[in-house]
Amino acid sequence: MNAATAPELAGALDQPFFQHAVLAGTAIAAACGLVGYFLVLRAQVFTSDALSHVAFTGAVAALAFGYDPRLGLFTATIAVALLLGALGHRGRTDDVAIGSVFSWILGLGVFFLALYTTSRSTADSRAGVSVLFGSIFGLSAARAQLAAVIAAGICLAMLLICRPLLFASLDEAVAAARGVPVRALGFGFLALVGACAAEATQAVGALLMLGLLAAPAGAAQRLTHRPYRALALSAGLAVAEMWSGLALSYAIPQLPPSSAVIAVATAVYAATFLVPISRKRERIDLAA
Repeated sequence: MNAATAPELAGALDQPFFQHAVLAGTAIAAACGLVGYFLVLRAQVFTSDALSHVAFTGAVAALAFGYDPRLGLFTATIAVALLLGALGHRGRTDDVAIGSVFSWILGLGVFFLALYTTSRSTADSRAGVSVLFGSIFGLSAARAQLAAVIAAGICLAMLLICRPLLFASLDEAVAAARGVPVRALGFGFLALVGACAAEATQAVGALLMLGLLAAPAGAAQRLTHRPYRALALSAGLAVAEMWSGLALSYAIPQLPPSSAVIAVATAVYAATFLVPISRKRERIDLAA
């Protein structure tokens, strides 16, 4: 295994492909951190797992019919996220509905993959691998800028609905009684989850994007029980893990960037189990 030397690693930011990866990766990671916090808080992590398979099916379907895979990604993930909300209660997803849709969507993905591989050339079939494992080092300047703008929009939307969504997530009945539009918030949040899943797929791939949504949020919630601090920490950890993973992949060229990012995120989450949580701090957090 060949690793980059220190001078080579220092020059990474001079490389256009690395600059594009950092631009898109930073915005996507921040969006994943914010969205992921509420996925964990609302016990909807299984939703993002299902959407990872939906992302694969949507992208492969678009490829099979000769369209840009991003069109299939966003259309499929947002539409299915809203469908799952409609099948659940007050805009929340239901595990039984997710399990049923999950299997059906995955079956469609296998069909579109077979259609795509039999109708396209061998060179084009590499695009299917990119959908599964991401290709953040292969982003052009235009694609990186577009991904960053969309991710920034997701971040802004999350910050706008953050307060009422937090209220609805912690005590849905009281929030509804006080006039908070719980059902509309649930659907709005699911639409953002779908868009975020499509964005994350471009960075780390459909198979690994669950880690970028769940691991930073899980680590943040283990480190602090204060909601807004955990929300900020989740976004910060996701960005730091993205940067670390990109640098690690650049230093070790044989290590794909998606694998490096998820490995760092998982290691950070595992490390939080070593951090003692004192009863005094728990009392302070619960009183906050």
